[in-house]
Amino acid sequence: MCAVRSPREDYAPSRIAYRVNRLWLSPVFRVATLWLLPMAVIGGGAGLWASQPGSQELIQNVRMAVMARMRDQPDFQVKQMAVRGASPELTREIRRVLALEFPVSVIDLDLDAIRVKVSAFDAVQHVEAHIVLGGALMLDVTQRAPAVIWRNAGGLALLDEEGHRVALAERRDAAPELPLIAAAGAERAIPEALAIVAAAAPLRDRMRGLVRQGERRWDVALTGGQVIQLPETGAVEALERVLAMDEAGDLLGRDIRIIDMRNPARPTIRLGDEAFAYLKTLRGLEKG
Repeated sequence: MCAVRSPREDYAPSRIAYRVNRLWLSPVFRVATLWLLPMAVIGGGAGLWASQPGSQELIQNVRMAVMARMRDQPDFQVKQMAVRGASPELTREIRRVLALEFPVSVIDLDLDAIRVKVSAFDAVQHVEAHIVLGGALMLDVTQRAPAVIWRNAGGLALLDEEGHRVALAERRDAAPELPLIAAAGAERAIPEALAIVAAAAPLRDRMRGLVRQGERRWDVALTGGQVIQLPETGAVEALERVLAMDEAGDLLGRDIRIIDMRNPARPTIRLGDEAFAYLKTLRGLEKG
């Protein structure tokens, strides 16, 4: 007679099976098991293979072969360079400094290095370098515009309206249309100098230039040795006052050497030699 198997008392799953089943119902666990874990295994294996010296040499050889093949492709050849926004003189200097020999592969062109070299020019305010369709290197240059010519201890230089050097000049007549400023510190007060020049438009034919005094204020130098000394603040207003006096009484047409406006409340003048001698004679006659 066969023994009768006793029935199982509990048909519920084990605790481990229950927890695994609950985890499998979680979307995060399923994604991690089905995707992230295989990807990590594959990535780890690929990284382990790539870390071997033989594998690295193989990768390097393949990369060099691909790069060499791309260099020979006509679509990757740059055949010429165009410079836009620069003067002919600046364009020639840019070509000379870059010294690029065309055709050249786009892979061998370092656009960042080209930007750095072109930006080093005094006359260049900003530059963009990019490759355009047709195989051309395009340089878009924003060139500084000279606003004044500055005479300093080192010679003559053209400056823009912000005081940045644009170029060197050998002679004053290299830019006769630009106002002349002189002395140390003048390059740091270009906006004020331009405002004074604009206010002195009625004296344009007689104006020789502006001289910075003590890096604090300006003197207006006129032909005939006349000088208008302006204050540290309110220079434009002081000059306009001198122009008003000149219009009313031909002040600048007289034998006056210096008009001192450093104290706008007490303007003073210094006579020329002839005017001073004449005044001295008049005073002698009055005493006699």
